[in-house]
Amino acid sequence: MSYPQLLTPEKKLADAKKLLSIPHIVAICGSTRFMTAMAEAELWETKAGNIVVKPGCDLKSPHELWSDPAEAKALKVRLDELHRAKIRLADEVLVVGDYIGDSTRAEIAYARSLGKPVRFTHAEVDPDA
Repeated sequence: MSYPQLLTPEKKLADAKKLLSIPHIVAICGSTRFMTAMAEAELWETKAGNIVVKPGCDLKSPHELWSDPAEAKALKVRLDELHRAKIRLADEVLVVGDYIGDSTRAEIAYARSLGKPVRFTHAEVDPDA
């Protein structure tokens, strides 16, 4: 006797995106030192017809929202979780820049653990190459 397969949340999301005609979604990852390059990548991806999600804050640049060190530390935790949600939402990940730090390395591993394709603006920095 066979049992019907239950749909995973990932399969439900993929099906919903198809039903709603949601374009391909690309999550941009990388060190915030490459924010300008991320903005350029966003332009190219958008021109190609993709929806782009990327880091929205650069905690290394001064701003009143994270001027208090304790608040900045808590915000970093929330932003990391938000970015993992962007990766879950995305169809693929684009890593921007010629340097991979610990956070970006963790994001790449997370995306790959979910079966997301990962491409690089600089293929030589792929930790699994």
